[in-house]
Amino acid sequence: MNNKLVSLLSAGALALGASLGTARAAETVKVGVLHSLSGTMAISETSLRDILLFTFDEINAKGGVLGKKIEPVVVDGASNWPLFAEKAKQLLEQDKVAVTFGCWTSVSRKSVLPVFEKNNGLLFYPVQYEGEEESQNVAYTAEAVNQQATPAVDYYLAEGKKKFYLLGSDYVYPQTTNLVLLEYLLSKGVKLENIGGGFRKDGSGKIISAGKYTPFGHTDYQQIVAEIKQFAASGDACVISTLNGDTNVPFFKEYAASGLTAETCPVVSFSISEDEFRGLPAKQLVGQLGCWTYFQSIDTPANKKFVADFQAWLKKSNVPGLVKEGRVTCSPMVLSYVGVYLWKAAVEKAGSFDVDKVRAAYKSGISFDGPGGKVTTQKNMHVTKNVYIGETKADGQFKIVKSFNNVYGEPWLKGKFK
Repeated sequence: MNNKLVSLLSAGALALGASLGTARAAETVKVGVLHSLSGTMAISETSLRDILLFTFDEINAKGGVLGKKIEPVVVDGASNWPLFAEKAKQLLEQDKVAVTFGCWTSVSRKSVLPVFEKNNGLLFYPVQYEGEEESQNVAYTAEAVNQQATPAVDYYLAEGKKKFYLLGSDYVYPQTTNLVLLEYLLSKGVKLENIGGGFRKDGSGKIISAGKYTPFGHTDYQQIVAEIKQFAASGDACVISTLNGDTNVPFFKEYAASGLTAETCPVVSFSISEDEFRGLPAKQLVGQLGCWTYFQSIDTPANKKFVADFQAWLKKSNVPGLVKEGRVTCSPMVLSYVGVYLWKAAVEKAGSFDVDKVRAAYKSGISFDGPGGKVTTQKNMHVTKNVYIGETKADGQFKIVKSFNNVYGEPWLKGKFK
């Protein structure tokens, strides 16, 4: 075979390969998944990666979005906040994703926010947060403070609690949430001396920090639990916990070992869902509260189908390293799932993957009937949804004890309570 013919055949093969690659690209839409798959937050965030991949497969099986199959680009933020920003830049500038679903902690969200705003990317954020933010580049399917923290306080006040100990991880979500809760508790007549955890004041005497904080990955809670036990000796106290990640394990083990119970001093946790309970001594924590916009125990046909479909996907999935045994569903997982469907609906309403057009459609008011009930988008990039308060059972599930329907997501609460 002469050299000229070889060159022609090679060129033809390259052209065919390039055209096939272009055709494949035209048939798919790249979507980013940005979560911690390693480090202290992996206990929570790996399940969000899993539910997103399940959702993409579910949508792709029905024809995709605007006729394109979703092609996930999964990256690991590794519980490293600067790395989250680097990975966000990679997704937007190199991978050219149409949308990203990701982040758990507020510090990771705030790390990536300038990247999304600079590149006009769109991030769907699914985990309870402190509010005080309203970016046009973030769709907050997350619970705002008035969709989780204040309803939980109202519940405890109705139960006769008069003392509230504030405990959290040392970063923006717990600190800001607790400052809002400080204002809220005072507005409800709770005395300052009945708010535990300590305060920090500025030079003028204004309180700039309320509560006790520990770093991510903290393991020694002996002194803090002893302080809580003393605070609760009067019998009318509770703990408001914004501890995040695997540090919940040593806290609750120390709490149980100290003899504290849901009867003597109950804890409501805003970062522990059914998924985190897989790694906690659930039998020792019966009666503790959670407040979310979804529980796996919701008894509706839509939720039962969702749980069954996810379990079926787990069995047949070949995702590397996927944990298949003992899996549950939880609110951050459902708000990730709902986020994908809200994005899909906005894209289809806009008739385009263009971020500006998708955002306009999203803000116009789109509804999706999810496993936790109807969710509707708002002009402020947040969503209206149901809120549930649940009591922990021995199997790590929650018995729903109170529900609030169609709660509007309000991010701006500081200074509103008098």
